[in-house]
Amino acid sequence: MEKLAINQLPKRVVEIFNEIKQTDFQVYLVGGAVRDLILGRELKDLDFTTDAKPEEILKIFPNGHYNNKFGTVSVPSDSGVIEITTMRREEDYTDFRHPAKIVWTNKIEEDLKRRDFTINAIALEVGSNENIILIDPFHGQTDLENKLIRAVENPDIRFHEDALRLIRAIRFATELHFSIEENTFESVKNDAPKITNISWERIRDELFNILASDDPADGMILLKNSGLLKFILPELDKTFGIVQEGPKHVRIYDIGEHSFNSLKFCSSSDPIVRFATLIHDVGKVDTFKVQEDGNVTFYGHDVVGGKIALKICQRLRLSKKDTDRVVKLVRFHLFTVDEKQTDSAIRRFIKNVGLENLDDMFALREADRLGGGTEKPTSWRLEKFKERIKEVLHKPFSITDLKVNGEDVMETLNIPPGRKVGEVLESLLQEVQEDQSKNNREYLLERIKQLY
Repeated sequence: MEKLAINQLPKRVVEIFNEIKQTDFQVYLVGGAVRDLILGRELKDLDFTTDAKPEEILKIFPNGHYNNKFGTVSVPSDSGVIEITTMRREEDYTDFRHPAKIVWTNKIEEDLKRRDFTINAIALEVGSNENIILIDPFHGQTDLENKLIRAVENPDIRFHEDALRLIRAIRFATELHFSIEENTFESVKNDAPKITNISWERIRDELFNILASDDPADGMILLKNSGLLKFILPELDKTFGIVQEGPKHVRIYDIGEHSFNSLKFCSSSDPIVRFATLIHDVGKVDTFKVQEDGNVTFYGHDVVGGKIALKICQRLRLSKKDTDRVVKLVRFHLFTVDEKQTDSAIRRFIKNVGLENLDDMFALREADRLGGGTEKPTSWRLEKFKERIKEVLHKPFSITDLKVNGEDVMETLNIPPGRKVGEVLESLLQEVQEDQSKNNREYLLERIKQLY
C-alpha cells in the first residue's frame, strides 16, 4: 500500500492534531477514518483518541459537548461532529454491549486492543516533521491488503464484549467486498445467539447498512450462513427449503433462495425497497398447501405476507412512513397485470399501492421475475399495464377535476346546498373515471338533469 502523506488529511484533521499537540498531549486519528484513508475511500466519521481527560479536552475545545461515561467529547465542525475520546481500557462486560468498568490509559496500544477488528485498530499520528506514522499492533494493514475481516486477538472475547460486532462483521465484509477470516467467522456462528442481547434499533441500522451496500444479497448470504438470520429475520429464514413443486411448476430455487436472488436483481438503491423485495414472500410459509394433483400453492400469501411484514417492521422499530411503504409493497406485490382493466380497477390499484410507490412496486415486481429465473425483467403485458396507468393518471381523480361544480348542480336542479349535491357530483365522477371523454361541460349539465 502507498505511504500516506499529510496532504491527504482533511484540513480540520490537521488542525485538531496541532491544537492538541500544543498542549503536550498525545493524539491519534483512529477507527474507520484511518481504514478508509488507507483504502482511498471517502472519509465519513472522524474519531480521535488522546491521553487528555474529558475535562482537559473541553479546555482545548470549549465548544465541545460531554455527557457520557466513555470519555467522548463531541466537537462540532463544518464537516460534521468530530469525536475526541480519552484513551481507555474496558473491563467487565455484563450486557454483551457496554463495559461496566473503564480505566483511562496513556498507551495507544491498550486503546487499540479493545477495538473490534484489526482493520479498525490502526492509529494514525502526525510526526514532528509532518510525516504520517501508523501504529498497527494487530497487523490491520496486512488484513486490508488481503481483504480480510479479522477480530482483534480472540474473536469470542470481542463478541462477548459487544454482540453487535457479530452483524458488524457481516456489514464490513459486505461493504468492503472482503472475506471474514476463518476463526472469526466460526466465532460468529458459535456466538450468533448473543445477537438477541442487542437492541432492535442497533440491529436495524446494521441490517439497513448491508441493504444499502453495492451487493446486499452477498450480505444476506453471510447472515444466513452465519446463523444470524434466524435471530434477526426468522420469518425469512423459515422460507428456505420450501419449494413450489408439482406437475404445473418447474422451480429451480426454494423460496429463500428466490428472495435472495430477487434482492440481488432489485434495480432500486433504496434500502426500504430492497427490504420489501427481500421479505415479499414471507407469507408463503403459512399459506403452503399441497393440492390433490400434487401441486404446491400459496394462495393468499400476499395478504398474509403484508401482516407479517407489519410485525417485522414494528420489531425493527421502523418509522411509520417506512413501515407503511414496506407493508404496501409486500401486500400488493401480486397485483394483476392486465392492460384491459377498467379505469376504476387501475385507480384502485394506484390507491392501494400509493401513487408515490408505483416505481418502487415495479422495481419489486421486476426483481421478483428475475429472482425466479426469468431472463427478462419485464413483459409486454407489464409494459402495457404501465402505459394504462399513465393514461389513467391523466384523467380526473377527484370531483374538483370535473368540468362542473356544486353551483352548477344547484342551479340546474334548482335545489339548495345539501347531501344531494354531493351525490350527483359523485355519480358524475364515477362516469368520467370510466370514460374521460364524458368530462365535457355540456354533457355533464345534461347528465345532472337525468340523475335527478
